[in-house]
Amino acid sequence: MDTIVEVVALVLGFIGWVMAGVTLPNRYWRTSTVDGNVITTSTIYENLWMSCATDSTGVHNCRDFPSLLALSGYVQASRALMITSIVLGTCGLLAALIGVKCSKAGGENYVLKGRIAGTAGVLFILQGLCTMIAISWYAFNITQEFFDPFYPGIRYEIGEGLYMGWCSAVLAIAGGACLTCSCKMGTQEKYPIQGRGTVYSGAAARSQAASTYGRNAYV
Repeated sequence: MDTIVEVVALVLGFIGWVMAGVTLPNRYWRTSTVDGNVITTSTIYENLWMSCATDSTGVHNCRDFPSLLALSGYVQASRALMITSIVLGTCGLLAALIGVKCSKAGGENYVLKGRIAGTAGVLFILQGLCTMIAISWYAFNITQEFFDPFYPGIRYEIGEGLYMGWCSAVLAIAGGACLTCSCKMGTQEKYPIQGRGTVYSGAAARSQAASTYGRNAYV
């Protein structure tokens, strides 16, 4: 059963890692529509790297953020967290491919493979947490600016990129938790705890053999 759980955890972690990689360059982290007539209606959308605008005719224009230091603190932190998330997911995926029992990599040392798989599970969980913090922090600032009556700038709404990020975080955390639990179950099945009855039965057998030898010696 633990082999099936490991495979499911590996698949979940892989999907979460792919979705995190797709979320990072996605342009629709936040969107805003400026209503007007048929010609002047435009949509503005941004992500961590650029700001874009498109009108009703389909013409769009994008520009990169000119300065890193001029960005808001939460944007810089979200960048760092998302990049860290992808790095952790890559390391976790490589460790999981080595640590699962159905893999031939790593030899037949299942104790070592179990430890590697457990490390991969922890890395997947950390990946999901980094993604969750980055996405939630970004979404919190969007909602805070949107509902602030004194905010003078453009009021954005949550874009599709954030929903993809939340799904990525949930899948990565679920995969890491399953992989960690499967390693614990495999350890308990491989090394069962012996009861005291076994120890006392062996001692009683040795005592009985010694007493039999003693009686034969005097005959």
